[in-house]
Order: sequence, then C-alpha cells, then structure tokens
Amino acid sequence: MRFEPFTRKVFYYETDKMGIVHHSNYIRWFEEARVYALDMAGLPFENVEAMGVLSPVLSAECVYKLPFRFNERFFIKALIDEFGGARFSVTYNVFGEDGVTRVTGKTSHCFVDENMRPLRIKKTHPNIYSVYEELFKTGEDLYG
Repeated sequence: MRFEPFTRKVFYYETDKMGIVHHSNYIRWFEEARVYALDMAGLPFENVEAMGVLSPVLSAECVYKLPFRFNERFFIKALIDEFGGARFSVTYNVFGEDGVTRVTGKTSHCFVDENMRPLRIKKTHPNIYSVYEELFKTGEDLYG
C-alpha cells in the first residue's frame, strides 16, 4: 500500500491579519490528512462511523516552524506511530513545495461506540483493526 501525501492550497479565510495561516487551521488540516489516509487505505471514514465506531481526539499538539500564506500549496504526511487496538496516535509532517517542513504535529485518539464506550476493535471490528495495523506497520513507507 502506497499513496501520495494529502495536498491542497491555503484558502484565504485560513489566513489572519498578518497574511499567514492562523494557527488553529493546522489542527483542521491534520484531520483532513488523517481522513485522506484512511480513504487511501480503503477504509473511508464515513464507513467506519456507519459501523458505529468513533475515534475522538484525546490530545493534539502542533509545532510551528515556518508559516504558510494564502494560495500556497502544502502537503501532509500522516503516519500512525502508535497503535494498540484501543488507542492510536498520528504524527503529521506539513511541508511546502520545496520539501521544507513547516509544521509538525501529533494527535492521539481512542475507539469508542456511539455511546462513548471504549471499543477493542480487534474483537469488535477486525476489518477496521487490520487496516489500522497495516498503516502502523507500514509507517513512512506509505509515502515511499
């Protein structure tokens, strides 16, 4: 399994008075990249939720190195760097067309049902488990 990094351009509304991307937008971009990665792995997010599996964010962190400006193209590699069946975390590398990393981040998540009860998806949803496990094992090679 291999795919291209998530990519798009900065929208005007994502910038602030200084003309750079407002810091809050990077967390949104992380989610876009995470959903994209699942789509590319053959597990569309809407299908997961239709099975009654939710993956709320437990924590989010972001390190800003260099800003993006309106209409600049950016790329994000989202990698599952921890996975245990009940919890997982994703790291993000956001870079420009020049390949220079501008932002890094990490989110942690758990699996719950629609009543917010924890799930051990290896038992309850083995098909979902196998996709996450493969993404975890493949790591950086996903974008090779």
